[in-house]
Amino acid sequence: MNLLRTARHLLLAGLALLTTAVVWHNWGDLLTQPDAAISPTSPSTAPTLQRGHYLVQAGNCITCHTNRGQPPLAGGRAIETPFGPVYSSNLTPDPDTGLGQWTALDFWRALHHGRSRGGRLLAPAFPYEHTSVITREDSDTMFAWLHSQPAVKQAQPAHGLTWPLGTQAALAVWRTLYFSPATFQPDTQQSTEWNRGAYLVQGLGHCAACHSPRNALGATQGVSDLSGGLMPVVNWYAPDLTSDRETGLASTPLADVVQLLRSGTNGQAHTSGPMSEVVQHSLQHLSPADVQAMAVYLRSRVRPDTASVSTAVRRIPSTVAERGLKVYERHCVSCHGEQGQGAPGIYPALAGNRAVLLAEQTNLVQAILYGGYGPATAGHPRPFGMPPFVLELDDRDMAAVLTHIRSQWGNAAGEVTPLQVNRIRAASAQ
Repeated sequence: MNLLRTARHLLLAGLALLTTAVVWHNWGDLLTQPDAAISPTSPSTAPTLQRGHYLVQAGNCITCHTNRGQPPLAGGRAIETPFGPVYSSNLTPDPDTGLGQWTALDFWRALHHGRSRGGRLLAPAFPYEHTSVITREDSDTMFAWLHSQPAVKQAQPAHGLTWPLGTQAALAVWRTLYFSPATFQPDTQQSTEWNRGAYLVQGLGHCAACHSPRNALGATQGVSDLSGGLMPVVNWYAPDLTSDRETGLASTPLADVVQLLRSGTNGQAHTSGPMSEVVQHSLQHLSPADVQAMAVYLRSRVRPDTASVSTAVRRIPSTVAERGLKVYERHCVSCHGEQGQGAPGIYPALAGNRAVLLAEQTNLVQAILYGGYGPATAGHPRPFGMPPFVLELDDRDMAAVLTHIRSQWGNAAGEVTPLQVNRIRAASAQ
């Protein structure tokens, strides 16, 4: 009986210590960082507001915080996750449903600590692991611009997260496991340009939110992990940015990388899928110097591709080869050419195209299903697109034509099967 009582006391003491640790991890800064120790708000001068607008665009905030057909920044857009939808908040200065009663300190705590006004923990669909990197000065500047915008009364819908994942207790445990507020630490061994790029990629750009694999609980490997992965729910593959074979970041001239990021195309490569939205709503609005800084940082992260690559064309069953050729001649050759050469600046070449040769075939199937559309940007205002074939081609046709383009003109990638196409189609239709 005494042993049982002792064990119970030890268990209760352990739970109390664990609870204390979780509470301290998520709210301890309120005791260690009193308001007086935090820098004051910057004055809302014209240059401050202009800079704030620029930073908000760099963070692509307007895209997620604007629901289709609704006023900008009024929130309510559903961010789909494997655990249910999370709805973006109202960033306009409305006093009841937006930021009207917030202070610059409240806003910085939301960015840096992932907590709303009043201390409520935010769902990690808001990438606070990345916004935590943003400096207090930049946070205040963004807040000043947001407060200068028209107020819109629009309440945030309740999140649809599966219980108990949306509870404060569950979020506190998740954050204790996977999130700690962090400030950007410049690397003194690197140039000012490199550090500026690192700050933008890790912070406002939140590139690892897409380009880092996620575990079963939706956590990434950190703000500097860019090893690529399949984006949940939207079902697009974000390439490994540390692999030149997947991206060409190291072997492509720096000016061409900058052009691709700012306009969506550099004549050879084209952005598509979610990356097109990033280019259209964020990157094209950044200065050439900032985009070049990001490119310099990303190029420095590319590791040597040591895995051997076979250059021999794999043997394709004759029935598949014939079917693929017929589909290509009927639907693809007029734009992409008989030798997969494309049309420079208009239609991408398929011969030697890194996107075509990726081991992960999801993006190719997505493009054929729902079309390939680049962003309309100042540097490329009238991009040509590819129509969707979701209602015209069945799984066998898609598999055959993809196998064709992955095995012709010197391409030597693997065969795509109808089963693989079917699985990607089913996942994309959910």
